Amino acid sequence: MPNAALYRRVMGAFLAAKERFAVHLRPEDVFAALPPEHRPADVDTVVKALDSLVDWGNLRADPDTSRVTAVEDFYRKRFIYQLTQAGEAAEQALSAYDEALGRSGALQAVALHDIVTQLRALLVLAAEREEGEPDAAKTHLALSALTSRFEALAENARAFMGSLQRTIDLHGVEVEVFLAYKDRLIQYLERFIQDLITLGGRIALLIGELEEQGRVGVLLRLAAAREAADAAPGEAESAEARAYERWVARWSGLAAWFVSAEGRESQARLLRGRALGAIPQLLAVVRQLNERRAGRSDRSADFRTLARWFAEAPDDAARHQLWRAAFGLYPARHLTVDADTLDRRAARPVAASTPWAEAEPLRISPQLRRTGSYERRGRTRRVQDRSEQRKRLAEIAVQQAREIATARAVLATDGTTRLSALGELDPLAFGLFLQLLGDALATWRPGMTATVATSNDGTMEIRLTALTDGTRARIRTPGGTFRGPDHLVEITDLTRTGRTRAAGPSGREQS
Repeated sequence: MPNAALYRRVMGAFLAAKERFAVHLRPEDVFAALPPEHRPADVDTVVKALDSLVDWGNLRADPDTSRVTAVEDFYRKRFIYQLTQAGEAAEQALSAYDEALGRSGALQAVALHDIVTQLRALLVLAAEREEGEPDAAKTHLALSALTSRFEALAENARAFMGSLQRTIDLHGVEVEVFLAYKDRLIQYLERFIQDLITLGGRIALLIGELEEQGRVGVLLRLAAAREAADAAPGEAESAEARAYERWVARWSGLAAWFVSAEGRESQARLLRGRALGAIPQLLAVVRQLNERRAGRSDRSADFRTLARWFAEAPDDAARHQLWRAAFGLYPARHLTVDADTLDRRAARPVAASTPWAEAEPLRISPQLRRTGSYERRGRTRRVQDRSEQRKRLAEIAVQQAREIATARAVLATDGTTRLSALGELDPLAFGLFLQLLGDALATWRPGMTATVATSNDGTMEIRLTALTDGTRARIRTPGGTFRGPDHLVEITDLTRTGRTRAAGPSGREQS
C-alpha cells in the first residue's frame, strides 16, 4: 500500500489525542499533529487519508456543525473524526507487533541473582512449615516475583539471541558500526556466560532442595488458595484448582529451564552453548569484513567486474581485445599474438572464418618446429629407478591377497548354519563378514524372509534367511561383541568352487 506510512501516522495522531482525552479531531488538527518532516503538502491529502480510514472502519466521521455561520456552510463537506473501537484495537495490535519485531532483548545476569534470592526466600518459607503454616501472602509474593523475573529472563534471552543471529548474518548492519560493537558484544557474552555457569548451577541446587519431600507443592497450593480467595461464590474450588495448575506449569517451566533431565538438556545449558558458539561466529564475521575491506574478491566478483568492463567498452574492437586479454582464446592458426601481430591485423584484417589455405602464412622458428617450444631446454633429468618400490608394492599386494583368502576360508560355511554359530572372528574376517552382511541387507525388502547377495568383487556369496524364534546372535571379536537378531546363513567362497560371478549394482548375482 503506497500511503501505508501516512495512514499509520494519522492513526498515531488519534491515539496521542486520546491520551490527552481529546475525542474528536478536525482535518487541520490531524495535519498539525503530524511530524513536520512527514507532513503532506496540503490538508487535502490528509482529508483523503481520513476518508479512506473511515471507509475501512478505523475512524468514524460526523458532520461538523460547530462552525456553521451561514446557510451555504451547511452544503459544504465538513467532518470531525474520532477513533472507532475496531480502529483502536487494530492500531494497538500493530504497535505491539512493531515493538516485538524491533525488540533486541538482553541477557539479564541481574535476573539470575534475583532468581537465586527468591528461591532462597522460598526455602525459608518452606522451613516455616515445620513450625507452622507458612505465610500465604509472603509465599504468593515470592512466587510472583520469581516467575516474573524468570519470564523476563527467558523472553529477553530469546529476543537477544534472535537479534544476535541477525547481527551475525549481517542483516542491516553497517560495517563500521559492527566493528565498533563486536568487542563490547563479546565481553557482554563472556560475562553472561560466566554468571550463567556459576548462578545456573546454584539455581539448579536450590530447585532440587525445594522439590525434596514435596516442599514446593505446599507453597504452590498456598499461592493458588490466595489467588482464589476473591473468587465468586460457588467457584472457589474450581478457581483454586485452575490456579494451582497454572502455578505447577510455571514451576515446571522454571525447573526445565535450569535442570537437565534424562534425554533433555536444560534451556540454560542450551543458551550457554548458543552464546559460546556466537563468539567464534562473530570473529568469523569480523574476518570476513576485514577481507572485504582489504579488497579481496571471489570468482563471482571478478566475473561481475569483467562483465562491467565489457559493457563499458566503446566498440566491438575493444571488446575483442578485452576478450583476448582476459581469456587468451584465439583462432588455432595464431600461434603467437604480440604487438607486431596486432599491428599487422589492424593493417590487414583477417576474418576468423578464413580457411587456412587462404590465410597469411605464419613464419615459425626452427626451434619451435624442432622442440615444440621457443625456449631452449637443458639436459633432461635421469629417470629414477623405482624397481624396489614396485617390488615392495607387489609383496604387499600378495600379502593382502593371502590374508583376504584366509579370511574367506574362515567365513565359508559348510552348508547352512546360524549366525550365532560363527563364534569368534579376527578383525579381517569380521570386516569381510560385515561387508557381506551389508550387501545382503541392502537387498532386503519388506515382506522378504530370505535373500542372496554376492560381494562386489564376486568372490563371496551369502544366503540369509530370517528366523521367527526371537533368538539373538553374538559374534565375538578382539574389539568387542557384535549382537543382533539370529539368522540362518550360508557363506560360499566362490573362488574355490569355481563359481565366481560378477556383481550387479545392487549386489545381486549377474548371469
